[in-house]
Amino acid sequence: MSPTRSATIVVLHAESGGTGKPPATDQIEALGTVRYVTEDGLTDALRDADVLLAWDFRSQTASAAIERAENLRWVHAASAGVNHLLSAGVRANDVVITNSRGVFDEPMAEYVLALVLAMAKDLPSTLRLQHERRWHHRESETLGRSRALVAGTGPIGRAIGRKLTAVGVRVTGLGRTAVDRDPDLGSILPTERLAEAAADADHVVLAAPLTDTTTGMVDAAALAAMKPTARLVNVGRGGLVVQDDLVAALRAGEIAGAALDVFAEEPLPPDSPLWTMPNVIVSPHMSGDVVGWREELVALFVDNLTRYLDGRPLRNVVDKQHGYVREGAR
Repeated sequence: MSPTRSATIVVLHAESGGTGKPPATDQIEALGTVRYVTEDGLTDALRDADVLLAWDFRSQTASAAIERAENLRWVHAASAGVNHLLSAGVRANDVVITNSRGVFDEPMAEYVLALVLAMAKDLPSTLRLQHERRWHHRESETLGRSRALVAGTGPIGRAIGRKLTAVGVRVTGLGRTAVDRDPDLGSILPTERLAEAAADADHVVLAAPLTDTTTGMVDAAALAAMKPTARLVNVGRGGLVVQDDLVAALRAGEIAGAALDVFAEEPLPPDSPLWTMPNVIVSPHMSGDVVGWREELVALFVDNLTRYLDGRPLRNVVDKQHGYVREGAR
């Protein structure tokens, strides 16, 4: 990008909650003219703007507004996933998309480790029995002799691989390209070998981006290939899993359990059977959200905005055709 002296920046936020206005907005305002809008005002706000900070990562209409914005040059997503922004029109235009890769890696890896441990040690039952004041001794499982398949070879998947390896889990990765020896994920198998790889795993962890290739990757066939003692952990995107197939597999005892932080529909509807299944842990899309995460997101955007104004390469530029930041990219 060539240097520019100023920028008109639109910040898309929700009315309230986790995607309300970002903190430390003075840092953004010091670098340009800033407009704060919700979805209803986005199209009008973008008419003469050149930068969009998509702070509201749950927006389902932002891509349509981006397609119509003739002067828009760059969109930064306050999330690692960008599938909500990549409509056919956005993929085809010249707008640069960047994401917040790097902010969530370690927190999400810690969360996955906690979920794997919670299920292996049957902590949900312990808490339930404590609430019932029942003394019921059980035997738990050790992680040291277990295997994990981590789908997703980006920074989040790699951080997960390192955390699991540190407690003795033997890790295999699943990604776009096969690799014999990987420092974080052992060997990496291609995505089309999911069923084969899942058959050997005690823990199947999903941390892949949602793309045309990965949508619905865990379906009835993949679940049937898993061990009846295996468990599924999804911290990637809800669309990676065919949810009805998962419910059926859990009910039939085809797999032992699941820990789910993301869902096809969020919030998870109150009538979903997943809420009350004894072998399921449900959390509200919070695996990467630790104290200070919003400030880190703003700091990353401000750094990129400074780069944009100086005409320097942006960090975390997304390959719009595939929906991910290429390895080795800034």
